[in-house]
Amino acid sequence: MKKVGVAILGLGVVGGGTYQILTQHREFYQRTQNVDIVVESVLELNRERARALGVPSDKIASNIAEIVSDPDVNIVVEVIGGVDAAREYVLAALNAGKTVVTSNKELFCKYSHELERAAKRQNAGLYFEASCVGGVPIIRTLLDGVQANEITSMIGIINGTTNYILTRMNEEGSSYEECLKEAQRLGYAEADPTADVEGYDAAYKLSILSSLAFHTKVPFSKIFREGISGVSAEDIADGRALGYMLKLLAIGKQSEAGIEVRVHPAFVRKGHPLASVNDSFNAVFLTGDSVGDVMLYGRGAGALPTGSAIVSDIIYAATHTENKYSTFKNTAGADKDTKFVSDFKSAYYMRLTVEDRPGILARITAVFGKHNISIVELMQKPACEDGKVPLVIVTHETRELSVRAAVARINALEGVAHVDTVLRVVT
Repeated sequence: MKKVGVAILGLGVVGGGTYQILTQHREFYQRTQNVDIVVESVLELNRERARALGVPSDKIASNIAEIVSDPDVNIVVEVIGGVDAAREYVLAALNAGKTVVTSNKELFCKYSHELERAAKRQNAGLYFEASCVGGVPIIRTLLDGVQANEITSMIGIINGTTNYILTRMNEEGSSYEECLKEAQRLGYAEADPTADVEGYDAAYKLSILSSLAFHTKVPFSKIFREGISGVSAEDIADGRALGYMLKLLAIGKQSEAGIEVRVHPAFVRKGHPLASVNDSFNAVFLTGDSVGDVMLYGRGAGALPTGSAIVSDIIYAATHTENKYSTFKNTAGADKDTKFVSDFKSAYYMRLTVEDRPGILARITAVFGKHNISIVELMQKPACEDGKVPLVIVTHETRELSVRAAVARINALEGVAHVDTVLRVVT
């Protein structure tokens, strides 16, 4: 039976979960995968944390050099997070000819070209299933499940923190600030939640996934990004009254016009499969030219779900002798021949506050007409105490730049107090 030695860099939540899975399932993998996977070493500065997990003292390394020089270590698992130290350690492992498994989406998004170049030089493996969507096997699906297809679109809920916050806002009618505090209390959100709530985390993942799906490098810089910090409970309630649920979506599409990639909050119809994905769960809805629609759903984070994805990569690397690399030219930036769409199409939800007097709606619709925007739904709410009236409008599909221009004109109209909210709608 083949023996494979593993070293784990970091025993935090995910690293601890990975260690637990590997040690508890060792005999199971021997029996079902015909491979003996042994944790030979861990790099953890908090030695008491390592011992509490059951790691023998002689297996706790003091530095990366001990690990990369150990001939018994075949696979190095990076779960320390961050970029600078992780990049240094991963490159050291790859340059030593070790296969690397990482869960680090920011590292892989920004430096996959550099890491892959090092892996190719040493004929080492580079695996990253756990970098996107936790325990959901989206990367393996793209690489080894739907490769017969040209993927035309990919829409996903790929950040558990924001999905939890939006679920609580919808179900409880609470404010964004209240739900964020609850998410932080439960450990779903960091003390500094910027990466999650402003869409950076989802954009890192979309960069990785869309590059795989569309077989061309899609850099982070090409992704339109908007977070959820400006979302109000009022918007969620109005959307619900119109039959919509609000989600932070990662959207990638490929057409003759080019590739469009965007992360932003968007309303989806209650009948859409993504509308029922709640709390910290994630899902990705793929469309291929041959297979049609495919949806993957599951836990988007956590010690064991993410550890499951890491161990899946370890087993794959241990049982495959040939290393696969990108199907596209993996460079720091986009290929010069790849076209990107910035003026994308979408339907839109708008909430406005206007004065309660004749002619206001006519002026608004006149601006819409000049920008080729048509209205599909209109809801006028009861007047406020100051006499102003909230209007909610949902448009037919139109162009992003047309909506921006129309909103600027409407904000300047006499009788319009302000455009409160503009959100996109997935039809």
